[in-house]
Amino acid sequence: MGIVRLVCTTIPFVFFMFSTPVISWGHGLAGKRFFPTTLAVDDPVVSDELSFLGSYTKEPGEGDQSATKFTEISLDYTKRITPNLGISIGDSFRHLNPDQGKSQSGFGNVELGLKYQFLKSEEHETILSLGLGAEVGSTGTSHVGAESSSVVSPTFFFGKGLGDLPDSMKFLRPLALTGAIGPNFPVERNPTTLAWGFSIQYSLQYLQSFVKDVGLVTPFNRIIVLAEFPFETCLNRGCKGQTTGFANPGLIWFGNSIQLGIEAQIPINDRTGKKVGVLGLIHFFLDDLFPKSIGRPIFP
Repeated sequence: MGIVRLVCTTIPFVFFMFSTPVISWGHGLAGKRFFPTTLAVDDPVVSDELSFLGSYTKEPGEGDQSATKFTEISLDYTKRITPNLGISIGDSFRHLNPDQGKSQSGFGNVELGLKYQFLKSEEHETILSLGLGAEVGSTGTSHVGAESSSVVSPTFFFGKGLGDLPDSMKFLRPLALTGAIGPNFPVERNPTTLAWGFSIQYSLQYLQSFVKDVGLVTPFNRIIVLAEFPFETCLNRGCKGQTTGFANPGLIWFGNSIQLGIEAQIPINDRTGKKVGVLGLIHFFLDDLFPKSIGRPIFP
């Protein structure tokens, strides 16, 4: 039943898209720069895509509670309305397995999103976007952590490649930075938080193709080495000023129509957690897979 619900969240969108006009658009490109879909900090790109993200960690119990293994599988579907405006819908299935006691499973809350890419500079390898997200309260299962309160999250996204550096710094040109920042406003009386984070990326494909041929062969010539740093800071009530977050070193491999990623998830403090987790991503570029149907904007 869990997989059925995850798939069914996208069905209304998928059937609707098959009737749109024929056109194909590149995904995640600004000049020579390809901005991949990142695992922990949302990227600034608007595209037609489908992502499956898995996470696993084990947290020690507090007091008399036993340690618990936490596994989550998330699905996210994004559809472009225009080339620069997209909507998204996502859901997740969670499984909690304590060392002592009964395991529990259920859904997280449904998440909806809107993103508008308002600037793209080919010369400076820059993309800027604005977004509005909403977590719909009480659409998930409370005993696996789904909140009853809805949350609205306006967000600013950025991506900047360093390909415009001078020749004296050419080996830094494969570097890129992406990030997102925005408040989370709860509908009910929960604390307001600030979600903020960034990624540092080094593209071996950019190095090989646009800086110097260093002899990389498949699959290494399609790898991006990166580290992500997702954080959340409480802004009011009893937790004001408290920050949680992770340092996530990892790798992304990308092809013409699919992207794979894996990262470690390292807590930055005891408030965040005490155990290292792992994230894994399977991502499909629908604009390349289905350029004549679901992979194109509704209004090109």
